[in-house]
Amino acid sequence: MKFHVLLVLFFALAFGTATFAADKPLVSVPEQLQKTSVTVKSEYAQGSGTLVTRLIGDETVTFVWTAGHVVDDLRTIRKVIDGEGNSKILVEFKDPEIVAERYQNGRRVGQQTLNCKVIKYSDVNYGEDLAVLMIRLRGAYPLGTSAKFHPDANYIPPIGADLSHCGSLLGQFGANSYTTGVLSQTGRLLQESGANKPVFDQVTAVAFPGSSGGGVYLKENGVYIGMLTQGVTALQGFNFIVPVRRIHLWAEVSDIEWALDPSVPMPSMAEIDAIPVEELGSIPAGFRNMGGGVYKKPVDSCGIDKWIIRMWTCPMHPQIRRPRPGKCSLCGMKLIPVTSSVNEAEDSLKSLFKVEKLLHIIMPKP
Repeated sequence: MKFHVLLVLFFALAFGTATFAADKPLVSVPEQLQKTSVTVKSEYAQGSGTLVTRLIGDETVTFVWTAGHVVDDLRTIRKVIDGEGNSKILVEFKDPEIVAERYQNGRRVGQQTLNCKVIKYSDVNYGEDLAVLMIRLRGAYPLGTSAKFHPDANYIPPIGADLSHCGSLLGQFGANSYTTGVLSQTGRLLQESGANKPVFDQVTAVAFPGSSGGGVYLKENGVYIGMLTQGVTALQGFNFIVPVRRIHLWAEVSDIEWALDPSVPMPSMAEIDAIPVEELGSIPAGFRNMGGGVYKKPVDSCGIDKWIIRMWTCPMHPQIRRPRPGKCSLCGMKLIPVTSSVNEAEDSLKSLFKVEKLLHIIMPKP
């Protein structure tokens, strides 16, 4: 009798332990988010990106979701004449880079830099401010290294939902920074430089220049519900995300739903290479026809691109912004260059503060 009782207890403990082990996640939500977060570098800018891996044939290919304005300075426009004498506009991008941090035993041990190809882009002022990159190296990441986008194309998060953000706060220096917050409001309308007035959701997750393009997730399960792109630097915790419902819609219109939904069949590499990087009208979004096949963005009277303001900030106190080099008024540190695209917020807020693209700019040395 005692033997049977002991045997029953043994199996109960064994199966209970096995069940507990099966239910226990192998990787925590913050760790998973950090594994799919990278820094995106363009010519002078640094932002954040989120990884998605897909199987194409027998190769694992990695894609990166980021904000359009992060890679905007790599964009070139030119007019070409085909063999029949017809003119057409070509949009081309130089290769951005993604940089992934490497850690071991609680210490940074290096980083990995990889070239990417911009396969789809939408302008910040005339589109959705989204971009999808493809890492050129096949098998760069294991197949499971993917963000989990919310599957509901109409999902609206509840007010007060606990959220987390993972991105490159202040650029590569703050790569893989994990912050938390809540959803403050949905359906904010922010006027961009063009006629575009898209919908954003407002969050309190801590963000700084460099956060642009980084994912915002439901804290409890790490499901992707938006992309952080803008914020009020004078009021920390007042930030805006492109909601996942906008991302779903753009992906559907652009025929790239496979880049966020793993259930959608993958196209071939030849089909991906044939995707038009940007949908164009007669004049590229945000550009003016200067004649002779030359297209340029409009500039203001001081010769500075109207969406870019050159500013200097303190590495320790990013709330300090000055229009020229100098020292921080709080700690005396030497100011470093930062450039941010600035847009006015809602009409009722214009007199109080400005909404800025959370983009970290590395200025070239003279």
